[in-house]
Amino acid sequence: MGVQLSQAREKLEKYGQTHVLKYYEELSGIEQEALLAQIGNADMEMIDSCRHQEELLKRGVITPLAAMQLEEIETYRESFTATGLEAIRGGKVGAVLLAGGMGTRLGSDDPKGVYNVGITKKLYIFECLIGNLLDVVREADAWLHLFVMTSDKNHEATVSFLKEHGFFGYREEYVHFFQQKMALAVDYEGKIFLEEKGKMASSPNGNGGWFISLKEAGLLDLIHREGIQWLNAFAVDNVLQRIGDPCFVGAVIQKNCMAGAKVVRKVTPDEKVGAICLEDGKPSIVEYYDMTEELLEAKDEKGESAYNFGVILNYLFYVEELERIVSQSLPLHVVEKKIPYINEVGQLVKPEAPNGYKFENLILDMIHQVGSCLPFEVVREKEFAPIKNKTGIDSVESAQALLRRNGVEL
Repeated sequence: MGVQLSQAREKLEKYGQTHVLKYYEELSGIEQEALLAQIGNADMEMIDSCRHQEELLKRGVITPLAAMQLEEIETYRESFTATGLEAIRGGKVGAVLLAGGMGTRLGSDDPKGVYNVGITKKLYIFECLIGNLLDVVREADAWLHLFVMTSDKNHEATVSFLKEHGFFGYREEYVHFFQQKMALAVDYEGKIFLEEKGKMASSPNGNGGWFISLKEAGLLDLIHREGIQWLNAFAVDNVLQRIGDPCFVGAVIQKNCMAGAKVVRKVTPDEKVGAICLEDGKPSIVEYYDMTEELLEAKDEKGESAYNFGVILNYLFYVEELERIVSQSLPLHVVEKKIPYINEVGQLVKPEAPNGYKFENLILDMIHQVGSCLPFEVVREKEFAPIKNKTGIDSVESAQALLRRNGVEL
């Protein structure tokens, strides 16, 4: 049995959101059912958080966390790599591609991963990433399970695109899809927007929602069955990153850490990347917009910037530790956004300026909840080519230049 209208109305009344049913009588039977199901599944507790934002943003005491730097990594590369390869061959390492986003900022209505970065030939973002993972499959002579997180907005398109392209040579039985949970979008008064007459406005719940989404999709059973102990979570938009990197995996294992974070040296102290640090003595990440003058000017014992290493959204997590932290709740981030909505007269409005809030969990908060984390330096020019914009910094153009420099044909 689906959700009854009376149950839905009761829930909406409790949270002061009865306007959601305004167009209910105009909907078809299927649309009514879909709306009632959406209301039944929606987490409305979090909407209260936009009324207590000050409390959400309190930070602890920030102090430096030293990264394992290139020189040390080179010294132990053979040993780290051997440990990592052993774990991969033993089926203990899986990869999680966080691909819930759309290519909107690149001027595309498709999932971000299907964007073509090629010039004289087609070269898709997904193709670059899978190619990088296949390098490790060849080196280890073993397949890693790849979990692909999609969202409500791009699931069908992502699955059909990868199937159509034969998973770019990756073995299909090692690829598993799961959908990111959605979070409702509200106006500044905390009222839920409607994006259609029969649908509440929602958006993916942030990159920190990946493990709970994976668990709710039932994939934790597969992880336990296969004996996967480590998950390497990585973002869709960095076409150069190394995934399941045996040296990185081996270093985290040898250092007995519960997590690892690939980091690069920042170009400038105020570069727009999160800096790895300690917060109240536990690993954490301080976002660039939270960097105070004091933190920007702080120096380490070598006289270098104390917060000189930025994260690139490539993390390794110990599965048991993820299961421990998922039983606690992650901090919620309330983000101002431009949210398209249906107005009083039922017309779709696409706002020019931010008009409300979206709610997100961030992967950086997961780092703060794990017991220990190894910041692992990588060579920026070889592993960091993020695609966030069409042109300029961190763009399709800058990524193309870096791909070329690394010998990739475009």
